[in-house]
Amino acid sequence: MTDPAVSKPYPKPSLLLALTPVVLTLIAIGVQIFYFGDFTPHIPLAIGLAITSLVGLKLGFRWKRIEEGVFHVIHISLPSVSVLICVGMIIGVWIASGTVPSLIYYGLTLLSPAFFLAAAMLLCSVVSLSLGTSWGTVGTVGLALMGIGAGFDIPMYWTAGAVVSGAFFGDKVSPLSDTTNLAPAVTGTDVFSHIKNLMPTTIPAMLIALAIYLVAGFTLIDDQAASFERINAITSSLNENFTISGWLLLPALLVIALAVKRMPPIPSLFAGVLAGAATAMLVQGVGLHEVVTYANYGYTIETGVEAMDSLLNRGGIQSMMWTISLILIALGFGGALEKTGCLETIIKAIMAKVTSFRGVQTSAMLTSLSTNLVAGDPYLSIALPGRMYAPTYRGLGYSTLNLSRAIEEGGTLMSPLVPWNAGGAFVISALGLGIVEGNVENLLYIPLAFACWISPLIGIFYAQFGLFSPKASEAEQRLWQEQQEAIATREDLGAAADAAVVAEEPDSGSAPSATLGR
Repeated sequence: MTDPAVSKPYPKPSLLLALTPVVLTLIAIGVQIFYFGDFTPHIPLAIGLAITSLVGLKLGFRWKRIEEGVFHVIHISLPSVSVLICVGMIIGVWIASGTVPSLIYYGLTLLSPAFFLAAAMLLCSVVSLSLGTSWGTVGTVGLALMGIGAGFDIPMYWTAGAVVSGAFFGDKVSPLSDTTNLAPAVTGTDVFSHIKNLMPTTIPAMLIALAIYLVAGFTLIDDQAASFERINAITSSLNENFTISGWLLLPALLVIALAVKRMPPIPSLFAGVLAGAATAMLVQGVGLHEVVTYANYGYTIETGVEAMDSLLNRGGIQSMMWTISLILIALGFGGALEKTGCLETIIKAIMAKVTSFRGVQTSAMLTSLSTNLVAGDPYLSIALPGRMYAPTYRGLGYSTLNLSRAIEEGGTLMSPLVPWNAGGAFVISALGLGIVEGNVENLLYIPLAFACWISPLIGIFYAQFGLFSPKASEAEQRLWQEQQEAIATREDLGAAADAAVVAEEPDSGSAPSATLGR
């Protein structure tokens, strides 16, 4: 990478130098969370950004160059931020319209507590598959399911785990999802072949998770033990404060219908906001100024039922600002790591240690997971390993469909399980898990989101035994030749590893960035 202002080649960082900002940032996050007991990783990530910038300056980068890397990744994330803003408005307005209260009411009256967790996962899977957005699903249907779970006296972390499992799995295999399109795009495959190749891990993981939620429902949650007084108090409170009707589900059905018609997510979500606003004014008798206030600051009500008040007093654009600020800082940190070559050096060092398909497949998945942990960006965790590892798969004679599956599962599915990642921060905020307020026990949703972490484990198992790991077909190999794709040999990998460690080697180009936003 050469600064056009001075035509000066920049050396790549050594492995030790590249690891320095990563390790120090993780230590700072650990001190903030575990020593001070304060789950606000914003400042540790900002410190990490500063440390990475110092590394860049030591390598000879000008600040302007580092700044470009930071703001480039932030710019790419703006569609994701726009979705967050729309979801914030939807939460506030759909509560005021009676859409969310109606979903909670019918869920409490129609669902059995024993089947609730399994039903929650399946419902979120279907909605996310239709919408193509896990975030939209979590912020709308997921919020209603949290209310139903509270009515059944189910711990929040169990409900959140089921919601996350379903929402992010539906996102993973939806042809409308940006990450589902990004993974094949950066690995040189097509989206429908990619989705088909996801099935060997997706179906078993979903069935295992479904079985666990069913067992949990029948062993941990007893229909007879469910507090009917609590359920009656909530349903009565909903009837007293809202008009409850099946017609009030129309705003949600409108968003799903627009998604099925392949409308872009932001206009579809905003249409849901407008539909909810109209419903709130026409059915619930809410004034225009109140609707605007709810969309900005969130819905507020005092029903006298503590469980209801804690659930319904939420939403609005301002409620997303904690999450948005965390995402922007995390992405800035990831952009600095990418621009200074730190991520590239670390990935090349990992690649130099593996010489077999099983090692490469496992490393690609773990690299996506590690990028999620460090950079806080699900898109970077897909795009960067996808382009870096693709030549290695071609050199080994394996289809890059294996790679697209590995980075989809290490990127998309693991994103909500990292609290300071964009996905994890959104889940914590949208579902009202109260981690910032000290309810750290709700972080148990992470191990309870079974489908998200079981699928990568199945993928690693397949890789070790060569199961569902297609070799490159003759047609695919011809396509590589026609498109002049890079094909790495073992000698190339050795040379790349040396270049990653030796700081004097000039940089040949900046690492690739994600090209899509949620």
